Amino acid sequence: MYRFLLTPRWVALHIVVLLVIPAFVFLGQWQFGRFEERSADSDLVTRNIERAPVPLETLVRPGGTAEESDRFRNVTVTGTYDPAQELVVRRRPQNGRPGYFVITPLVTGGGHAVLVNRGWVPAGASADEHPAVPPPPTGEVTVTGRLRPSETEANSGIKERSGLPPRQVLLINPASIGRSLTLPLLDGYVELTGQQPPSAAAPEPVNAPDVGSGGGLNLAYGVQWWLFIGIAVGGWALLIKREVADRKAQESVAQPEEARTD
Repeated sequence: MYRFLLTPRWVALHIVVLLVIPAFVFLGQWQFGRFEERSADSDLVTRNIERAPVPLETLVRPGGTAEESDRFRNVTVTGTYDPAQELVVRRRPQNGRPGYFVITPLVTGGGHAVLVNRGWVPAGASADEHPAVPPPPTGEVTVTGRLRPSETEANSGIKERSGLPPRQVLLINPASIGRSLTLPLLDGYVELTGQQPPSAAAPEPVNAPDVGSGGGLNLAYGVQWWLFIGIAVGGWALLIKREVADRKAQESVAQPEEARTD
């Protein structure tokens, strides 16, 4: 009765099912891994943005590194803006609009400076035209913002290139930007959320980080891939069952005909 399972058509089906099962297992495990990574990242960001601000110097010291574990940590820093060395960062859309981030060095009393992302401005008439940027306030200010590690090609996915218009960059990287500045820069940068005294006019604030569902979609996709395993096995078993039923029906029809012939 089950010898049909060894025919070429059915052997091919068996092979497909045997290949599909480990593939779905792998895809499910990969999605579960992404769920764990994104959940951990979401938890980290949520904790940091909810914590009270601390002085920047307690997290990033001269010559030190802005740690990934402090990403989006609220910090405060006091100093004076240096508008002469201000830059804009290309290819930074916000709310569906093309534009730039405005990066202005803030000179502190410790003999160094930190890059401050003062916000977003819309693009000009062309990519080579410098956008209109509200000037920073003069005199001493106290900035409150989210600490961000330095951007690199690896962690941002943005490819650096040369030949950009003056005072424009693609990555917020203090090590690279600092080569053209007169003061040493602290690692990382501060994404401004508040400032005292406030500016009369200022770039549009950078959007707060979207912690999303913490990888919830990845969890759903992982479960989905593993459900596909049951569907594949169930479908394979159902096809066999139907084939057996069809063969039995054909045999039952054939037997009376043979009896009448005899």
